[in-house]
Amino acid sequence: MLANRAVQTSMRRLAARQPGLMALGSQGKFAPPAIVALSQRRPVATERLSDSQAQNSILVNQRLKRPVAPHLSIYQPQITWYLSSAHRITGAILSGGFYIFGAAYLVAPLVGWHLESASLAAAVAAWPFAVKFAAKVFVSLPFTFHAYNGVRHLIWDTGSMMTNQKVIQSGWTVLGLTVASSLYLALM
Repeated sequence: MLANRAVQTSMRRLAARQPGLMALGSQGKFAPPAIVALSQRRPVATERLSDSQAQNSILVNQRLKRPVAPHLSIYQPQITWYLSSAHRITGAILSGGFYIFGAAYLVAPLVGWHLESASLAAAVAAWPFAVKFAAKVFVSLPFTFHAYNGVRHLIWDTGSMMTNQKVIQSGWTVLGLTVASSLYLALM
């Protein structure tokens, strides 16, 4: 925009200094292309519309010409979709959980809660085995998945394992390692 304005200004100054040059521009034989381009005019037909009519008609025409993108439902689901979504979800759950627990830990002395390690360990020790196991799996599953999938992404950042076969294979490896290590941590 600024360059266009500079060219127009310089052409006007040139035309003011040398009026014969613009006459050459109208003939078109020896004129530079910029002078020919500036000397051409096109008539424009306009129609007076109210603001709401103009906006609505423009939007309607744009929507009619807009291409329709295919939706995910026409594609076959792949493991990479699920793992990508799960990686984001587990990251949000873990970070949100750490923030909530951190805020609760800071507010606990003011409110009278006992969130010290000793009181938490005593409370969990009193739970039945099935409840402890379920709670440990509930905590360890998103943590181990996010950690293993994060390592997978770091490996991708090096440029290796980027073929379709390797991506699928590493996805199933991440799921297997997640389940195995989560069960191991829950049984400890």
